[in-house]
Amino acid sequence: MSDEKLLEIKNLSQHFKTGRKSVVRAVDGLNFDIYKGETFGLVGESGCGKSTTGRSIIRLYEATSGEVLFKGENVQGKKSKKELKKFNRQMQMIFQDPYSSLNPRMKVIDIIAEGIDIHGLAKDKEERRQRVYELLETVGLSREHAERYPHEFSGGQRQRIGIARALAVKPEFIIADEPISALDVSIQAQVVNLMKKLQREEELTYLFIAHDLSMVKYISDRIGVMYFGRLVELASSEELYKNPLHPYTKSLLSAIPQPDPVHERTRRRLAYNPEDHDQSEEPEFREVSKDHYVLCTSQEFEEMQQQAPV
Repeated sequence: MSDEKLLEIKNLSQHFKTGRKSVVRAVDGLNFDIYKGETFGLVGESGCGKSTTGRSIIRLYEATSGEVLFKGENVQGKKSKKELKKFNRQMQMIFQDPYSSLNPRMKVIDIIAEGIDIHGLAKDKEERRQRVYELLETVGLSREHAERYPHEFSGGQRQRIGIARALAVKPEFIIADEPISALDVSIQAQVVNLMKKLQREEELTYLFIAHDLSMVKYISDRIGVMYFGRLVELASSEELYKNPLHPYTKSLLSAIPQPDPVHERTRRRLAYNPEDHDQSEEPEFREVSKDHYVLCTSQEFEEMQQQAPV
C-alpha cells in the first residue's frame, strides 16, 4: 500500500424518496480515503448502506450530494461520453450474486469480452479470443469453459467468471460488493485467495464490501464500520479487532463465532441500542488515536481516549 490516495470520498450522501415527504438516508455524509494498492473493507449489517455506497461511487446511482474523487478528479455530476468511458475502464465492480449478474443467453467468451469490445482493446477476433483464454486461466478456469453458458457452472466458478470480466479492461480499482456471500464457505476462501493473488500481480486496489467480519479482517488493510448510512469507526484491520471503541463495532465482533465449544458456551453477545448512549449532542467523526477514527460525542471522545493504547 502506498501513500497515494486513489479514491477520496467527501461528504457522500445518497437519499431515496419513498413517498411525498418520506426520505431514506441510505448513505449520509460519508468521508474516507482509499490508498493505491490497499484493500479497504466496508462492513455492517444488512440495510446499513454499504452496497449503496459502492454503487454510488461507481455511478450506478447518481449521488444526492458530495464528491467522489478518483485520482484527484471528481467523477460525480455531468460527464461526457468520453469521460464516462475512461472512468468505466478504470473502475469495475464484482457483484454479490454471480448468477444474476451474468447474462444467461451469452456464452462466457462474450460475457468476459464485453468490456474488451466496448473499449476496443482487441484488434481482431483472434486477439479477443486469446485475451479471454488468458483471463480464464488467470482466474483458475480453462479455455474450454469459454464456449459454455453461465448455468453450466457452479457458484464459485460463476464468481470467477465475474472477476475475469472485471479484469478484462485492466482496471486500477475494483469494488467487490459482497462477492462471497452467496458461496459455500470452502469456496469463499478460494475466491478471496484468488483476489489477493490478483491484487499482488495486477497492482489492484479494492473496496471490499461484506458483513462477514472475519473474512474482512483476512483480506483488508483498513476497515470502516457502517451503521444506518454513517461510518461509526475506521481503523486498521488489526487495530479494529484488537481495540474496538464504538459500541456497535463491539456488538458486531461479539457475534463472531469461535471454533471453541467452551468459548461459545460462555460467549457474551453484546446488543447495540443507540438510545442507550449519549444523546446530549450530535456525534462527530474524531481521531481517538493515530489513524483510529470513531463517531462519538465530546464526552465519549474523552472516555475513548482513555481506553485507546498509548
